[in-house]
Amino acid sequence: MKELSNKNNLQVLHEDNHIIVVNKRVGDIVQGDKTGDKPLSEVVKEYIKDKYNKPGEVYLGVVHRLDRPTTGIVVFARTSKALTRLNELFKNRETQKTYWAIVKNKPSKSEDRLIHFIKRNEKNNTSKAHIKEVPDSKLASLDYTVFKELTNYFALEINLHTGRHHQIRAQLAAIGSPIKGDLKYGFDRSNPDGGIHLHARKLVFVHPVSKEEIKIIAPVPNEVIWNAL
Repeated sequence: MKELSNKNNLQVLHEDNHIIVVNKRVGDIVQGDKTGDKPLSEVVKEYIKDKYNKPGEVYLGVVHRLDRPTTGIVVFARTSKALTRLNELFKNRETQKTYWAIVKNKPSKSEDRLIHFIKRNEKNNTSKAHIKEVPDSKLASLDYTVFKELTNYFALEINLHTGRHHQIRAQLAAIGSPIKGDLKYGFDRSNPDGGIHLHARKLVFVHPVSKEEIKIIAPVPNEVIWNAL
């Protein structure tokens, strides 16, 4: 991993001719939306343009997203060929995604598989995890392990099997363990930076062109509770 102190304070975790992987910060938005805030995709384009003195428009494909208050690994494609193949990998769940989450209420089991049916509410941009299938819901599955006990909190490692809207946030809230800072899903107070303690920690996938296995690990934010890990 290399720290890059360019004007956009971008932390690049992996870079080659076909892909670029960055460590997203709290508040970064991956792709433009109605807020009009500058998205991470534009920041990465500027970085590539500056670094390689590229004339004209820089190609960059958005492969997947992370919620705005979440931190960690985001993959972008630098070529259309890479984008097509990465889209297939992510769509077919041919990636291994590991997240870290900090919760105040310890789950009743130190490790478990959570299976719910997630129903999205477009109006308030939330999802609810139901025990039984309800109309317009989608199956959601993850494994978690409590891997560290902190002074007032517990650190969970989560492996996703599906990729539903706000899945980890909704499923942990459903078992009474909302993520620290996540007011939307029942935590009692916000974090000072407006983020939540959910971090896309590790991603393993096959490179779309070289076919080598790529394993990315994203350092956690420089913050008291994360640093305790």
